Amino acid sequence: MRQISPIAAGALRGPLVAALVYDGLCTFEFAIAAEIFGLARPEMGEGWYRFAACAIEPGPLDAQGGLRIEVSGGPDLVAEADLIIVPGWKGIDVPVPQALTEALIAAHARGARLASICSGAFVLAATGLLDGRRAATHWRYADALVEARPAISVDASVLYVEEGRVLTSAGSAAGIDLMLHIVRSDFGPEAANAVARRLVMPPHRNGGQAQFIERPVAGRPGSRLAPLLDRIRAEPARRWTVSEMARTAVMSERSFMRRFGQTTGMSPGAWVIGVRTGEAKRLLEATRHPIEEVARMAGFGSVSALRHHFVRAVGLGPRQYRERFRQGR
Repeated sequence: MRQISPIAAGALRGPLVAALVYDGLCTFEFAIAAEIFGLARPEMGEGWYRFAACAIEPGPLDAQGGLRIEVSGGPDLVAEADLIIVPGWKGIDVPVPQALTEALIAAHARGARLASICSGAFVLAATGLLDGRRAATHWRYADALVEARPAISVDASVLYVEEGRVLTSAGSAAGIDLMLHIVRSDFGPEAANAVARRLVMPPHRNGGQAQFIERPVAGRPGSRLAPLLDRIRAEPARRWTVSEMARTAVMSERSFMRRFGQTTGMSPGAWVIGVRTGEAKRLLEATRHPIEEVARMAGFGSVSALRHHFVRAVGLGPRQYRERFRQGR
């Protein structure tokens, strides 16, 4: 197999991203990091990411899918990287080498960001850096992570969590959402959108979105909820009470509440807030409307309500978010 170069050739000067490689590598999770950060993107300029595959043990190494790989980059790259990605782990019961945990702790102490995909959260948990913080992992592993590290506030319902310079994501595909979130934070929405277009996927799913839904709306012909959800998205400023939503869906409130939770994995109120937050983000990025007008158009009514829900969902106030992400800055 072709050897993976530790740092792509060229004149890139951006943040160094190191994705860990280990025996039993989760191939898809590693490929997510390589695709987003390691693919040549000359249109992004010389400030774009440099990418390195970082073997934490001697090779050749096996990867899922019957692959055997050799990696030029070694564990010393952990000490150089600006962003270190843990793409899954060998198993939730497999111990994490002390040398690796110490290297990750040292990297974080000098200012590097640490990010995990799926079961990679168990590696970050072993460092102790997640203690007292929220973290995400695949919903199947949530209980095991709580048992292994009770000091972590594990959220099994979200796609990803950003806690300062430690970021965790849920099941494999949620790693794409987290990596795009990192691009968005570093280079703005236009860059993230461009990367998403190359991947042929939506540019952004909020980290607080449910990991899975038991009964997808789009896949259920005749569902009375699908038109309702489309209407809420189209009219976020409307007063959407539970009774109004149930009436629009032509259901009793009791049936509506049960069906809504089964379908979306969220309460109606939480789902509406998510829609309004997404609309507020769009308005802040794409328009120059005053914050008061954004609050009204998105359905929050007041700036204080907008700020409260926006900070909880995004981690930034509306004005800070606009300063960072407004298109055409």
